[in-house]
Amino acid sequence: MNSSKKVFITGASSGIGEYLSYAYAERGYFIGLAARRRDRLDLVQSKCESIGSEAKVYELDVLDEKACREAAQDFISLPGEIDSIYANAGVGGADNLSSGTAEAMNRVLSINILGATNTVMPFIPYLKEQKSGKIAVVSSVASFRGLAHHSAYSGSKAAVRNICQGWGTALHKHGISVTAVCPGFIKSEMTDRNDIPMPFLMDTDVAAEKIIKAVNKGKKVFIFPWQWKVLVVPLMRFAPDWLVQKIGM
Repeated sequence: MNSSKKVFITGASSGIGEYLSYAYAERGYFIGLAARRRDRLDLVQSKCESIGSEAKVYELDVLDEKACREAAQDFISLPGEIDSIYANAGVGGADNLSSGTAEAMNRVLSINILGATNTVMPFIPYLKEQKSGKIAVVSSVASFRGLAHHSAYSGSKAAVRNICQGWGTALHKHGISVTAVCPGFIKSEMTDRNDIPMPFLMDTDVAAEKIIKAVNKGKKVFIFPWQWKVLVVPLMRFAPDWLVQKIGM
C-alpha cells in the first residue's frame, strides 16, 4: 500500500479517468474521484476499494469554480501527500456552424478550458508549499490543428496544451511538473458514439498505464499512441490547407 500518496482525478466516472483510478488503486494510492454522476462514481469507488485502495467521491461540476475550490480544500486536508492532479473532465461536440448560436461551441470551450483551470488552480499553492507534485491536463491530438466542424473542441484542447506549457515553465522551480496528455482515439463513452473511422484505437486500461508512466517521468507533452506522434500529428501540423480540405480533416 502507498496510502501516504494521494491523487485527484476529474472525469473519474468513465473513460480515461475511470481507468486511471483503477491503475492508481492497484498502486495503493488514496484517490479523489470527481465527476457529476454520483451513481457512476460510487461504482468506481467500490471497485477501487475492492482492489485494495481507498477513495473519496466528489460529486462535482468542473464549471463550478467554488465547488472545485471546496473539493480541493477538502482533499488537501486529508492525510497524505498529494502526488498528482488530473484535470481530465472534458467533452466533445460539433460546432453547429449553421445554427446561428454559439451555444454548442461555448459549452465545449467552457468545460474543456475552465474545467481544467477550476480543477488545477486551487491545488497550486499547496503544491508549491509541498515543493513537489505532478499536474496532468488531458488535451488531445486534435489540439495540433483546427478541425472542420469541431473547431471548439480542437481549439479548447490547444488552449489547455498551451496553458500547461505556461504552468510548467512557472512551476518547474517549485518541484512541480506539468504534463499535457494528448491521446488519439481511446475507447470510452465518447468514442463509442463515434461513427467515423478511429485509427489506432487504444484500450482504456492500456492508455491509463501509459499516461501514468509519462506523468511520472515529467513529460511536458505526451502524444500517443506512437502512430499519432510519428505519422498523424506531423501531417496535421504541416499539411497545406488545400490538402486538408481535400481529405476533409
